[in-house]
Amino acid sequence: MIRVILPTHLSRLAGAGREVLISLQEPATVAALLDALEASYPMLRGTIRDHASQQRRPYIRFFACGEDWSHLPQHEVLPQEVLDGRQPFMIIGAMAGG
Repeated sequence: MIRVILPTHLSRLAGAGREVLISLQEPATVAALLDALEASYPMLRGTIRDHASQQRRPYIRFFACGEDWSHLPQHEVLPQEVLDGRQPFMIIGAMAGG
């Protein structure tokens, strides 16, 4: 099971805790994880990725193993530490403004 940490506003929208568990088949990519997350929590569709393009929304960031995965292609395979549950995949709502 993959541990996914959601920002507060998305966890409330999903009616879930800040950390959710998602099961994935191989290949375990970012896109597959987001597909599975949206399948488990349909109310999140369109909040993390654009409906049409499936691209990450501008103020959403992805982190895995302390590294920013926001700009990596969604077909990247997740790190082993995330796949075996030692590290979470984090979805963060970026802050903007001044």
